[in-house]
Amino acid sequence: MERLKIRFPIFLLFVMALVILPLLTIGKFISSDVSETPEIVEPTMEENTNIEPVVNTTTVINPYLDQSVTIKKDYYDYQADEEKQIKSITKKDNTYIQNTGIDYVCANVFDVVSILNGTVLSVEDDETLGKTVEVKHDNGMISIYQGLSEVMVKKDDVITQGYVIGKSGTNELDKELGNHLHFEIYDNGAPTNPANYLNKEIQLEKGN
Repeated sequence: MERLKIRFPIFLLFVMALVILPLLTIGKFISSDVSETPEIVEPTMEENTNIEPVVNTTTVINPYLDQSVTIKKDYYDYQADEEKQIKSITKKDNTYIQNTGIDYVCANVFDVVSILNGTVLSVEDDETLGKTVEVKHDNGMISIYQGLSEVMVKKDDVITQGYVIGKSGTNELDKELGNHLHFEIYDNGAPTNPANYLNKEIQLEKGN
């Protein structure tokens, strides 16, 4: 009986050791794991400003494909010299009109093409200007093609860059030019020199 009393506490200590030691080990492991969790670093405003936005651009093409086409009359530039300004004036019934576009000529009838993707705003046949097509482009710019002998589009047609709009021809306003295309560009509602856009890269609106 005496021996049993002595052995029981030893047995109890042994059982407690089996239960407590694993708990201590698990607690230490959990504590160590939490302390070693890497800190999440948020990007600073300075880092964010280094991200450059994507800009959607395209190159404007000439309103013709025939390489034999040449310029006969330039856009009237108020800052140009007097000699060049005189060459950019049209005379009609004793009235002098400043040229608001570029006149392209060729010995042969040539295809007239859209300078950019766009939507046909109007197709008209004017006694003085001849057959005329207006196209609104993705960036809001409007291109105008006058003096056409044939028209191959209609109002509200959605066309792509290089699409054949019609063929060159003649009109009453510039009769002396013979077979030609009178071409204009309107930007922000005002006529502008087409030479500032043709064969140059322009920015389109977001999403186009």
